[in-house]
Amino acid sequence: MALIDVFNGDADGICALHQLRLSAPADSELVTGPKRDISLLKRVRAQAGDEVTVLDIALSKNRDALDRLLEAGARVRYFDHHQPGDIPVHPHFEPHIDTDANVCSSLLVDQYLGGKQRVWAVTAAFGDNLADAARQAAAPLNLSASQLAQLQSLGECLNYNGYGETLDDLFFDPAELYRQLRPYADPFAFIAESAAYPTLNTGYQSDMARAVAVPAAEARSSGRIFMLPAEKWARRISGVFGNQLAVESPAQAHAVLTAKPEGGYVVSVRAPLANKSGADTLCSQFETGGGRKGAAGINHLPEAELARFNAAFFDIYR
Repeated sequence: MALIDVFNGDADGICALHQLRLSAPADSELVTGPKRDISLLKRVRAQAGDEVTVLDIALSKNRDALDRLLEAGARVRYFDHHQPGDIPVHPHFEPHIDTDANVCSSLLVDQYLGGKQRVWAVTAAFGDNLADAARQAAAPLNLSASQLAQLQSLGECLNYNGYGETLDDLFFDPAELYRQLRPYADPFAFIAESAAYPTLNTGYQSDMARAVAVPAAEARSSGRIFMLPAEKWARRISGVFGNQLAVESPAQAHAVLTAKPEGGYVVSVRAPLANKSGADTLCSQFETGGGRKGAAGINHLPEAELARFNAAFFDIYR
């Protein structure tokens, strides 16, 4: 029997897997990639008796591959908070799916485990820009303000590492980053002892300093659109820059469009934190778009679609 763990390469995917494997240690095949590489199930080869765990990738973008795995006789557990489309009913399929705007996949795993590794769910929620949900989940842990700030920084750094067009844009392959995290049940020990955390934190601070120097391409009372250049630093910071903009101005929606070297844009959309809705509706209007109510994206927006996107953004966020 093969064990296969399929996970998004961001903080939520990595921390969701870390919680599960702290609770049930096992050597598994790891299938992951940059955050926007979400069609991960098509890379999985499984047969009858194999167990596949899927963490933080949209079922709607992986339905054909999921059906193939179930038909082959594999058992599939699925934890996710993105819009799923139709959820299959199958004796070998175990879904844990909740699209509430204040839930992430790691919080779903936390529920599944009865809070046994909650400190990592808190880390992931901070990384997914769900600060209120993170603090609420952390309440029983009696952490100090300093400890919460450390978990927030760690979550943001793990999330930051996931963004990029290819693995070459990232500081760490997400599978390697998970392997570095794996020996640590205590996130504060990882922060203090690992080589990965200072590397990511330094890169995060440097890239964010460049991003905040970029003025908005278009700004209205309801939202702002930012355009970043086709450079590695911009591809790495695009998502977490959107998160920071949302925190700084919670009544506004934000879109960060990062130019691609071959033309077109990668798009990150953040709904207003004061009203987490509409991001998935907006991005799903475009061929490679999708996500969740509070945060969504488009993997490739052609140059010719730019005006349509801008108009749709300000139509939804008036």
